[in-house]
Amino acid sequence: MAAFFRWLRGKFVVIAGLLTLAYLLLPNVVVTVFSFNKPKGRFNYAWQDFSLDAWKDPCGVADMCGSLSLSLQIAFWATIGATLLGTMIAFALVRYRFRARGAVSSLIFLPMAMPEVVMAASLLTLFLNMGAQLGFWTILIAHIMFCLSFVVTAVKARVMSMDPRLEQAAQDLYAGPVQTFVRVTLPIAAPGIAAGALLAFALSFDDFIITNFNAGSTVTFPMFVWGSAQRGTPVQINVIGTAMFLVAVLLVLGGMIVSKRRSKQAKS
Repeated sequence: MAAFFRWLRGKFVVIAGLLTLAYLLLPNVVVTVFSFNKPKGRFNYAWQDFSLDAWKDPCGVADMCGSLSLSLQIAFWATIGATLLGTMIAFALVRYRFRARGAVSSLIFLPMAMPEVVMAASLLTLFLNMGAQLGFWTILIAHIMFCLSFVVTAVKARVMSMDPRLEQAAQDLYAGPVQTFVRVTLPIAAPGIAAGALLAFALSFDDFIITNFNAGSTVTFPMFVWGSAQRGTPVQINVIGTAMFLVAVLLVLGGMIVSKRRSKQAKS
């Protein structure tokens, strides 16, 4: 027994980490399992029979794939806009000194600390006062605004860790400002930019509260899921969720493989 407790104490961190990971992945496992279910009623909450019908026809539910396509479009353009603006803001905050720099840096973090419902109501008030018609463009603007803080945080952390001597070395080798930025600065900052972009895409695609306030009659995928839950969640929603989870896992595994290959090439 004493030997077992010594072993448990030595492996406690690993065991706790694995249990936490299992707890986090449990909802994804449930969604995956119930994507193969064939419920007898409207609600897909109890296992009935194994079936591939939902996988064969993932767009079998009316308007579901349309809302999914809309969410992907909004997430894509919101990611582009937030990444471009966030990267420039991050470089400006780290590389330049100007008045109210500290205040601007603090305000950038405000959307991250502010409750979503407050920001959603504020944006709705702004759009109504401007006379804007609620729909695709108001959702896109709102998503860019709240994703911006997360991109700035990710890119700023990367830029602050950059060694300025690398850029100075490029300038000593007669590289111009544009060439130095493209060949040296941008590749070093790329992991932070990519992390911010991925985070912005996930946040935009998944958002419900801010979207619900500023969507008008437009229905995104999270809003479709919420509305369907009132009447009975179709199995196809589980199929879409499982497919997106598998895509995310494949992207992470692909990134790990590419990183390992690059590290091996650098060592050799």
